[in-house]
Amino acid sequence: MKYPAVYIISNYKRTTLYIGVTNNLERRMLEHKAGIGSVFASQYQLTDLVHFEKFENMTDAIRREKQLKNWHAEWKWNLVRETNKDLADLAFDWFSVNEIEQFRIDMESEYL
Repeated sequence: MKYPAVYIISNYKRTTLYIGVTNNLERRMLEHKAGIGSVFASQYQLTDLVHFEKFENMTDAIRREKQLKNWHAEWKWNLVRETNKDLADLAFDWFSVNEIEQFRIDMESEYL
């Protein structure tokens, strides 16, 4: 899944949102699910992908990310619900628990 994308993740209780931009959504979601990459997302246990938008280029994706970050929380939730009424984790089946744990171990060993 290598393409520019803006994504929104949330925690299990759906009380907090995080908006990010990436050039590889699959890799970035593996990082979030492993608790790596964003202090804010890790602190609030934001691991569930609830919305994403693909773009042709990174410039447009960054422009959209900045736009969404300036929106009121209610507008962000409305956007998510337009395409994901149940607020399901759109990446729930992308990785096994073992894959996530192995990735975490591999990344931690890289930084030691």
